[in-house]
Amino acid sequence: MTPALRTEGLGKAFTLHLQGGVRIPVLGDVDLAVHPGECVALWGPSGAGKSTLMRCLYGNYGAGAGRILLRHRGTDLDLASASPQQVIEARRETLGYVSQFLRVIPRVATRDIVAEPLVTRGVPRDEAQARATELLHRLNLPERLHGLPPATFSGGEQQRVNLARGFAPGYPVLLLDEPTASLDAANRAVVIGLIREAKAQGAAIIGIFHDTEVREAVADRLYDVLPHQDAA
Repeated sequence: MTPALRTEGLGKAFTLHLQGGVRIPVLGDVDLAVHPGECVALWGPSGAGKSTLMRCLYGNYGAGAGRILLRHRGTDLDLASASPQQVIEARRETLGYVSQFLRVIPRVATRDIVAEPLVTRGVPRDEAQARATELLHRLNLPERLHGLPPATFSGGEQQRVNLARGFAPGYPVLLLDEPTASLDAANRAVVIGLIREAKAQGAAIIGIFHDTEVREAVADRLYDVLPHQDAA
């Protein structure tokens, strides 16, 4: 089976220009592959580069070396060398990302924030909003909040909005960075169910799960991310 997402010799380092150009290697020679229907959990000590790897996979950080090959429109797109337009297109159609923090959009209702990725893919607005409402209910966000902007929501409420937005489109590849960090036990169980359903539908998932219960419930295997002194 062809991987949905894989890296070949991926490296990343940061240069501190205000500190005399000091170079800090973070990732080096990362060879990772995730297949449709599989969940791979990134594993390693704090500071090993797990979040950096996730941001590289999504294209927020440029790669210092190697390739990031996303199965997109029936072929492999190298996100490490893709144009900004190609990255935006891949994010719209193929690659989703749930970070630890919701990027709050001023004055936009929660239901519309969740529905927006579906609308941009051509789903009729009423259908997209119905899907948004379904997920918000499932994640136990009260109906009275659906029409409000989430700027004043609690951290846990904002995270549930973030999760609904990430799962709504049914992305073939989904990146999850601590998806249950701000959630109570009941909503963690909901997220476990959403991940299992996405896998059953063929999604390839890469996640950081510090919650042992969640990790053991959803991950098919672990990928060790270790501090690397020779990163590119």
